[in-house]
Amino acid sequence: MTMQGASPRLYNEDLAPATVRNWGPFSIFNVWTSDVHSLWGYYLAASLFLFCGGFVNFIIAIGIGSLIIYALMNMVGYAGAKTGVPFPVLARASFGTFGANIPALVRAVVACFWYGAQTALASGALVALLVRTDWFLQFHQNYHFLGHSTLEVICFLLMWGAQLLIIQRGMETVRRFQDWAGPAVWIMMLILAVYLCVKAGKFAFTSDIPMDVLLAETKDAGVPGLPGSFEALAAVAAIWVTYFAALYLNFCDFSRYAPTTKAVRTGNIWGLPINLILFSLVAGVTTIAAYDVYGEVLLHPEHISAKFDSWFLALLAALTFAVATLGINVVANFVSPAFDFANVFPHQIDFKKGGYIAALIALVLYPFAPWETGAAAFVSAIGATMGPIFGVMMVDYYLIRKGEINVEALYNENGEFRFQSGWHVNAFIAAGIGALFSSILPAFTNWLPAWWGVYGWFFGVAIAGVIYYALRSAAVGSGAKAARA
Repeated sequence: MTMQGASPRLYNEDLAPATVRNWGPFSIFNVWTSDVHSLWGYYLAASLFLFCGGFVNFIIAIGIGSLIIYALMNMVGYAGAKTGVPFPVLARASFGTFGANIPALVRAVVACFWYGAQTALASGALVALLVRTDWFLQFHQNYHFLGHSTLEVICFLLMWGAQLLIIQRGMETVRRFQDWAGPAVWIMMLILAVYLCVKAGKFAFTSDIPMDVLLAETKDAGVPGLPGSFEALAAVAAIWVTYFAALYLNFCDFSRYAPTTKAVRTGNIWGLPINLILFSLVAGVTTIAAYDVYGEVLLHPEHISAKFDSWFLALLAALTFAVATLGINVVANFVSPAFDFANVFPHQIDFKKGGYIAALIALVLYPFAPWETGAAAFVSAIGATMGPIFGVMMVDYYLIRKGEINVEALYNENGEFRFQSGWHVNAFIAAGIGALFSSILPAFTNWLPAWWGVYGWFFGVAIAGVIYYALRSAAVGSGAKAARA
């Protein structure tokens, strides 16, 4: 699509408003099956189950969190469907035509971290399968490279390369891939749960994991309260919401291809609260059954499948988990930085080149493995960095602009969104103060309560949003007075 008067520094075909709108409710639904049905999604759900102390508590906490996620995703999803633009272009309305590069790069860096984390878990599924063979087990134990076993490095590179093949043909290939990858892992998760329940001799919705085991497993996670307490349940809901912090920003990268906001809403209702609760239910049942069968808490599904007596079932599980994790990586952690990096240099970087840059950064991060920490702590730390950006963008879109944006002006460097030479100072002041309380103070000082970090994303959204609204209202008031004078 060609935009009249578009600046070459702000425009290329990948960043232009979407003209082909064929992502119906099923494709939107499968954005979430691809995003949730991964090894990291399961690992987080199983980890959070331990904080709840029981199954009913778990479903209540996850259910509340899932409804919040649904509401937030609709907010940014509607903006994408209405404007047809990707996240970095939408951010120009609040941060300025060139200032939008900063939140875009923040989102891109976070995506690179997640890209590496998901690729590492996908490769771990292959490692868990291969070490069932004595030769691979010996190779795994005796040979090391870059701080990992050589077998882990080889499997990581295989998974890393496989993802690049998926995106060779653009977003339509991504849509087709996710339409079958997400449902595939649902089938495998059900097989895993049924297998363990049959082996345990029961189907249990009640947990018999002793409290001392729960305390031992959760003591270093940074979640307040004892398992099952109100404090712990509130934290579980908050962490579950924060897990999706990255996609609150760039869900419009996908919803821009939806024909209507109704398609977004329908896909979201099935893909978020309904799908999330059912997936979490399966994760909880599997965690209980795995403890009954093996006498230990197993949070990683590839570790469970590695214990299967059947080689074929273990192979099927490993391949399915690997494919599903590639699905979330392509959807959540490749598409976003591809657009984000393209937004910085539209003439030099297109969608594919931007994705390659993200993949290379993830590869460089692999030896350092910054994602090898507790699931809850990792999600909270990563998610908190993006709350202030979301707060500014949503306040700008819904409260300041009432959901109406001049799309053509988003591509004009001398138009409505120029602000201060392409940078909107008020947006950066608000986001900076929000980041101070969401990320910087909790991470680097002990000035705030210990529980603050769990809710860092929420504080970032609220503080940045309120400050931005106040600054914008003051600016509009000053402009009106100047005009009357």
